[in-house]
Amino acid sequence: MTLDVWLYGTLARYGSGKEQGNFANLQMRLPEGSTMADLLARLKMPTEKRGITFINGRLSAMPGLQPDLGHILQDGDRVGFFDLKSMWPFQYRHGAMLTDEMARAMDAGRDRALRHTYSKE
Repeated sequence: MTLDVWLYGTLARYGSGKEQGNFANLQMRLPEGSTMADLLARLKMPTEKRGITFINGRLSAMPGLQPDLGHILQDGDRVGFFDLKSMWPFQYRHGAMLTDEMARAMDAGRDRALRHTYSKE
C-alpha cells in the first residue's frame, strides 16, 4: 500500500532527504495491515517527538495522548505529523473530527484530554 505522508516543522528531518524547508512530503510503501507504529518505525521517528497527528484529516494523536499506535493504515491514507512546537488553537479540539481510537481515549480520560499545556517545557 502507498501512504501520503507529510512531516511538518522539525519533523521534516525524518523525510529521508525530501525536506523542502519546514516540511517534507513522502509517498511511502508499507505492507498491507501496517499500523501507525510500523510507519513511525519506518520513518525512524520516536513517537514522543511528534505532536498533533492527523490521518485523513482526523485527529489521531496529540502531545500526551497517542492512542493511534495500533491504528491499521489503509492504501491511500494521508498522514500529517506536526512537531511539538506546532500549536493548534485549544477551542478547535471540541469540533475536530477524531479517529475512533482518539475518540475512545478522550472519552476515557478524567479531563477528556482537554488541557492547555502538556508538559513543563
